[in-house]
Amino acid sequence: MNIGIIDADLLDGGTKHPNLALMKISGYYKKFAKVTLLERYEDIPKYDKVFISKVFDFTETPDLSIYDNVELGGTGFFGMEAKSLPDEIEHHFPDYHLYDNYVQRKIAEGRRASYFGDYLNGSVGFLTRGCFRKCGFCVNRKYDKAFKHSDVTEFLDQSRRIIFLHDDNFLAYSGWKEELDKLKATGKTIQFKQGLDIRLMTERKAKELSTLKVYNDWIFAFDSIKDKELIESKLALWRKYCKRKTKLYILVAYESQDEQDIVNAFERIIVLMKYQCTPYIMRYTEYENSKIRGMYINLARWCNQPSMFKKKSFREFCMMGKENDSTMRYLKEFEKEYPEIAEKYFDIKYSEYNS
Repeated sequence: MNIGIIDADLLDGGTKHPNLALMKISGYYKKFAKVTLLERYEDIPKYDKVFISKVFDFTETPDLSIYDNVELGGTGFFGMEAKSLPDEIEHHFPDYHLYDNYVQRKIAEGRRASYFGDYLNGSVGFLTRGCFRKCGFCVNRKYDKAFKHSDVTEFLDQSRRIIFLHDDNFLAYSGWKEELDKLKATGKTIQFKQGLDIRLMTERKAKELSTLKVYNDWIFAFDSIKDKELIESKLALWRKYCKRKTKLYILVAYESQDEQDIVNAFERIIVLMKYQCTPYIMRYTEYENSKIRGMYINLARWCNQPSMFKKKSFREFCMMGKENDSTMRYLKEFEKEYPEIAEKYFDIKYSEYNS
């Protein structure tokens, strides 16, 4: 039996992280079939069965209804209605070699090996699933609480130095301490890829988390200005124990797509500056329809490059471009219409809040 696998996100511009569900499917079927990662939709008819998955709903795919040997899956196709994998596949060891040929070919073509670090160096899985918050912008709303999903040994490849965790809300799980101890015992470097819920931070959690070997930044989220006081208090607690690089996702264009949303974003950015944290702007899709769409683009360009964010104010960053490029145009258009906002926020600097 010939099995084909298509990572739709990979074929539509690429992605820096492998698709866990597809690696599990590959690992399961390789026991009794030949499995191949396909890089063209045109190859679908050559295979007995083709599994296609995508994580992102904006990933474009051709008309797949013309094929009778295709099975679709993932939140990119079905959102909250996406079906879970059968237990025998869900808890199967992932095939970490699924992407090998693709990665090696891209490296041979000149792409840096470091770009594929997640493919080459990481074990990937969930310790817990579920979250009680049910945020409107999140696709992971089908569970009412966080619960144990699997043990780290279920997906740990000892030859790989990093463990990437996709847990929805790890700190909401009552057994978080036991799971942390198991992670520490592996001796591996850890990253909570989806971030952690800093609103659930306690003295004990901060102390225990700070002893974990973490890959790159610690990741949290600051989705709404309504949580400003709470998150500021939790960041103060976090910094009492951990001085490592810390990044918070800043959701924009969800509650509104107007100038007040820009103000709310800057207010959250200031909080992060105070606690030596960096923001990562997450643009909700509605930003595309905003009359100040360019400001959202500029904010992301500035904040999502930590080296620029830490050295330059928003204005200084925008003025790096040529006089008539889009970055400068977006800055001038917004400042002309909202001069009081520009005056208050465009010249704030990370270094001044950390002096």
